[in-house]
Amino acid sequence: MIIQSLIGIVALILIAIPFSESIQKIKVKFIIYALLIQTSLAFILLEIPFISSFFDVMSMAVESLRLSAIEGSSFVFGYLGGGDAPFEVSNNQNLPIFAFTFLPMLIFLSALSALLWHWKILPFLIKLLAKLFEKPLDAKGPIGLAATANIFLGQLEAPLLIKPYLNKMNQRDLLIIMTVGMSTIAGSVMVLYITWLDDKFTGVIGHFLTASILSVPAAIMFSNILIPSAQTELKKDKEDLKMYESSMDAISVGTKDGLNMFLSVIASLIVFLSLVALADFILGIFPNVYGEPISLQRIAAFIFAPIAWLMGIPFAEIIPAGNLLGTKTIFNELIAFNDLRDLDTNVLSERSQLIMLYGICGFANISSVGILLGGLSAICPDIRGTLLKIAFRALFAATLASCLTGTVVSLFI
Repeated sequence: MIIQSLIGIVALILIAIPFSESIQKIKVKFIIYALLIQTSLAFILLEIPFISSFFDVMSMAVESLRLSAIEGSSFVFGYLGGGDAPFEVSNNQNLPIFAFTFLPMLIFLSALSALLWHWKILPFLIKLLAKLFEKPLDAKGPIGLAATANIFLGQLEAPLLIKPYLNKMNQRDLLIIMTVGMSTIAGSVMVLYITWLDDKFTGVIGHFLTASILSVPAAIMFSNILIPSAQTELKKDKEDLKMYESSMDAISVGTKDGLNMFLSVIASLIVFLSLVALADFILGIFPNVYGEPISLQRIAAFIFAPIAWLMGIPFAEIIPAGNLLGTKTIFNELIAFNDLRDLDTNVLSERSQLIMLYGICGFANISSVGILLGGLSAICPDIRGTLLKIAFRALFAATLASCLTGTVVSLFI
């Protein structure tokens, strides 16, 4: 298994190299530094008992957040939002409704994140982690800040922190920002997935946090491979960008952003699941292949199956694993996590399921490309042309980064 994973690490890097703008300019030292940082962090976060204890404390904090969110959603939606049912329920597992029980948490956590930012708690944590990546990965100043901020913030919120610098950045800098944004998961959405998958995995909060942290150096590395130019010299102002005028303003803006996210997720799920059903219906017209009808999931499974093997998945399980990777890339990670939650261990072993959790933990999908293009263009219209040139490179790099994170983790589990 270890040899398979080591082969996978090398292979994923080799896959990226032919797509580089200038293979001759690729700096091998940045690749080595990124791998050293990633494997060291994986060892620390997965193997040291003290860290496991810390994640246990974090798990209790997440449970408190979940219960707090249910208080609000149950008041508004009643038993549909997690409150007590006014009738006898034969199976409690069928009672929660995703849109009313889980998704309202996004609104609450968006407001809480904004408040923590205004109180300078999140900026402190971000700056602390940014120091780890600055020099070894050539991601200094605003670039390092925005890249690290994606561990806690969304793919559009993080670039807002460095809004004054966006129009001064070159392609490589913008590629890093887009790639890191798509290879990690925002803190508010992460808590949603943690709550959703808590019964599936032991210590799931630790795995999600580890996945987002490990994907940062991987995303920066693949960005440096695809566009190996020098970083634009940008000097960050001493004062942080003031995003909110007061605590109440932070709560108000955070609530509004959370509501937009809530509606966006619902709309996206309806549209994408409907499109999948329509596409599968059309593909079903064609003759069966190996006794089963053709579907988008089956096509994606065969395309991504070799990548799944490189991530350390046993050969007998690469088709269902490839299915998850394909679903995440073509549609989104929410649908992929839903499929992962429903998988039985006789289809995908516990170890393979855990590797896949890391592999699909990120926003690297086609819809995210549109979100980033629209969002970043609105923040800074001058960079729209550059964004259009690098958008699908960012998707490619972010997909490889998430897969590399899963591969590195497979060395330790």
